[in-house]
This record gives sequence, structure tokens and C-alpha cells, in this order.
Amino acid sequence: KGDPAISVPPLRLRSSFSHPAPRPMNKAILIQHIVEKLTVDISLYLKAASAARAEATHEQSKAENKYDTRGLEASYLARGQARQVGELEASIQQIRMMTQRPFTTENPIDLGAYVETERRGILSAYLLAPRAGGTEVTVDGQEVMVITPQSPLGRQLIGHRQGDSVKIDLAGRSETHRIHRV
Repeated sequence: KGDPAISVPPLRLRSSFSHPAPRPMNKAILIQHIVEKLTVDISLYLKAASAARAEATHEQSKAENKYDTRGLEASYLARGQARQVGELEASIQQIRMMTQRPFTTENPIDLGAYVETERRGILSAYLLAPRAGGTEVTVDGQEVMVITPQSPLGRQLIGHRQGDSVKIDLAGRSETHRIHRV
């Protein structure tokens, strides 16, 4: 049963503890990740456009009758993919040129802001950018989604500050989010 002369203090669990404050997001690194993701997307669209162009001009895509539109459909697809490449290139250019000014607790959310919101204990991170809405990247284990001022979420966050609670209407539901960090 052990030596009664040895006394072991009771184990005490802390009922609450604080996590160290998370490091601020390095926007230069975040933007670099976004540009890299968009560059990969461009490469994929270029390959797809090339394949669709080859399909459109292939001998077997030649219309066999007036109702056969395989070649025409492939050319539309190639054109759409090429247009998407142009959109992505413009997005990269505008995101690279975006001002990376720091935001303080006093600054309202605006273009270039990195924003974390909290809803029901879950943190979500966003970068408010001029283009590339919906692009998601992971930086230091943190998932970040690019939103634009034209998006419903972007429109509702602009002008608010860190600590504000905002009602965000998405997909027909209204939920309250607290702006955790800007």
C-alpha cells in the first residue's frame, strides 16, 4: 500500500485557464498564400481550356448534322475557362496592390482588413479583398476565406469595429457574430 511517511499533495486541476493570445495574422504571408492559390487555379484553368480547345477543333468534334453541337459546346467551354483565367489574373494583380495597413481596435473594418468573428465559440477568419471572394487558404493552421465588399458578409462587416456584435444574414438565417479581432 505504499509508505505512509511519503506524503503526496492532492492533484488540483485548474477550473479555468487562459490560452496565450493568438499571434496576429501576418497579412503579407496571408496575401502570398492567396496569390499562390490563385496561381494554382490559373494553371488548372489553362489546362482545362487547352483540353476544351483541343476538343473543339478535333476531327471527331466536327458536326455530323445540324443538331450536333459538341464542337460548339467545347469552344464555349474553352472561352469561359479563358475568361476565368483573366479574372484570376486581375484578382492577383489587385490583391498584390492592396494596401496592407494595420487596423487597430479603433479602425472600422474596410478593404484590406483581416477579421475574425466568433459565433457560438467558433472563430472564423476572413480577409476583405477587392476580388477573389470565396478563395480559402490556410496560414499557420488558421483557415482564412477571402470575402469582398460586394458579398453579403462583407457588406455587413464594413464599418464595424473589433468587439462589435453584428447580425449577419446568410442563406435566409440571421445569426449574431462578435467581431473578435480586426
